[in-house]
Amino acid sequence: MKNDRLKYLLGGAAGAALVLFVFCLYSFTNVDAKGDAWKMGPQTVQSFKISDTVSFGGDLVDLTRYDVKEKFDREILSITYRHSYTLLSIKRANRYFPIIEPILKANGVPEDFKFLALTESNFDPRAISPVKAAGIWQIMPSTAKELGLKVDEEVDERYDIEKSTVAACKYFKRAYEKYGDWLLVAASYNAGMGRISREMERQKASSFFDMWLNTETGRYVYRILAIKSFLEEPKKYGYYLDKAEFYPAVKMEKLEVDTTIADLAEFASKVGVPYVQVKELNPWLRDRQLTVRNGETYEIMIPVMDGSKVCEDELKLYQANWAVK
Repeated sequence: MKNDRLKYLLGGAAGAALVLFVFCLYSFTNVDAKGDAWKMGPQTVQSFKISDTVSFGGDLVDLTRYDVKEKFDREILSITYRHSYTLLSIKRANRYFPIIEPILKANGVPEDFKFLALTESNFDPRAISPVKAAGIWQIMPSTAKELGLKVDEEVDERYDIEKSTVAACKYFKRAYEKYGDWLLVAASYNAGMGRISREMERQKASSFFDMWLNTETGRYVYRILAIKSFLEEPKKYGYYLDKAEFYPAVKMEKLEVDTTIADLAEFASKVGVPYVQVKELNPWLRDRQLTVRNGETYEIMIPVMDGSKVCEDELKLYQANWAVK
């Protein structure tokens, strides 16, 4: 009996060891898209080689200075191992980059500022901070009005993707006229032009990288640079997504409204669209009604119903190397 029991225990231990070995093998290796080469898998905990430079707004940032390199490395590691947040970032970027990028370009702002929006809100159109900054660009109510956005109980254009992007461009261009440096423009978006200007004067600095700033602003620009680097080569950091896993652009049409809508749910029913989709595609509609005053017009986005389902063949990738196939 004792021998049988010993054999049973040894057999169980051997089986458990085999399972553990297979699990570890799977965790630390991963076959590539073609199935003909083994690579480090997404569950592998590792550090990454930092390039000597990264570009932003057409300028090269030197990453060889030890303190700059270490701060950049911190943000790369944070992005890489914050898995759910980062997966949402890349999936949502596929939907929102094609909307934002042309607006930036049309307004003379470097396309790299789309990474600032991603850093601000992770492309959550309904994002709102504890201090009431809202939308993908996280604009404060007072700043919104200065930039020409309407903010009241029924309409808050900070949540309008296109209008808020145009407003953000106004800020960026004003800041660039002041600093002539796009990285300082990005830093000022977080800290305010007043604070950045004061610190530049007090610290006798002309570069973001030569200033001692509070933790939030000090990390802010590095986060933008890191998310850009990550999205240029997500596979380098262990992110392997199939094309079908990305969020597609929603096919929409604009309905111009020049009269008051007393009940948005009834409006949705009349145009043949679920109320939830009207609210999701128009997060700037903050109430259940829309009061339209004389001379005002609004554009309400509704989905094109034949585009409510997207097959993999129709889904467009913003960047081809984001997907393994």
